[in-house]
Amino acid sequence: MRNSISPWILIIFIVIGALLGNVIGSLINLDILQTTKTVGLSPTTLDLSVLILNLGFQISLNLASVIGIFLSIIFYKKFI
Repeated sequence: MRNSISPWILIIFIVIGALLGNVIGSLINLDILQTTKTVGLSPTTLDLSVLILNLGFQISLNLASVIGIFLSIIFYKKFI
């Protein structure tokens, strides 16, 4: 049972770590922590006359959110 839940808990920890890192980086207000890099695929539209699909995925990361992700992974490995 634990093995089937663990990956989902890790994903939740990573998302929360990124969000908290972003918030803390905004509060500290240092330029080095707020420089953002966007990674992913830009949105693309596939029009099949009957069906229109919009495909795309982008993640915006800054140094503070990356630090938050690393800290959340360390917390996960240590306590879960």
